[in-house]
Amino acid sequence: MDYSIIIYIIFGILPSLAWLTYYLKKDLHPEPKRKILEVFLWGALITIPVFFIQIGFTFLLGKISFNSNVSAIIYWFLIISFSEELFKYLVVKMRIFDSPDLDEPLDIMLYMVVAALGFAALENILYLFSPIGTLSFGDLIGKTLVIVFIRFIGATFLHTLCSAVIGYAVAISLFDQKNSFIEATAGVVVAVLLHGLYDFSIMTLKGYMQFLLPGAIILTLALIVFSSFERLKKLKGITVLNNL
Repeated sequence: MDYSIIIYIIFGILPSLAWLTYYLKKDLHPEPKRKILEVFLWGALITIPVFFIQIGFTFLLGKISFNSNVSAIIYWFLIISFSEELFKYLVVKMRIFDSPDLDEPLDIMLYMVVAALGFAALENILYLFSPIGTLSFGDLIGKTLVIVFIRFIGATFLHTLCSAVIGYAVAISLFDQKNSFIEATAGVVVAVLLHGLYDFSIMTLKGYMQFLLPGAIILTLALIVFSSFERLKKLKGITVLNNL
């Protein structure tokens, strides 16, 4: 086996493992390790169908005559952001919502983060495998470390934050059954919009705004998510999640 494959797999997973360790420490009542692993792996596996869905819709988008800015918005906000946030949510809905391991509101937010980290892990590995030509071992390590660090503070962190927003919205909706669907949907919309804006700004904007706006989005999301974790710690009990 080519040593570069091993390097890409190890370093692709490392950012997710680092963030996973951090987030798990915020849970006062640790979840079963088997369940954490299960959701992490499912989060990684759904990266594959999402990838093909994105390819398919991107192909269809190319067949329609839109203004370049409109096409960019549709691509980053709907094809990329919406598909990724939706499928990460579906992992938790299908694997956790009916599980006896879900016994407090904070768990929903935590499992959303775990699914996101699984998704980001495989995404990082695939990103590292992009064609780069022939590199020496030292150059390969250097290039890999740079990319991994950038994705550690950028894409990987973004995935956890957006999924955590959805998890928080779903958890809060449990205490307002009358408006539960609206509140959960609002969480998805906010996550999709901020995720899409982050990707759109990095890939289409120029100059200092290409870095200033994504940085502001990450900072804003981080403040929202970390305060949300603290609020959920104070809430006890859970109800059935069949309608979400």
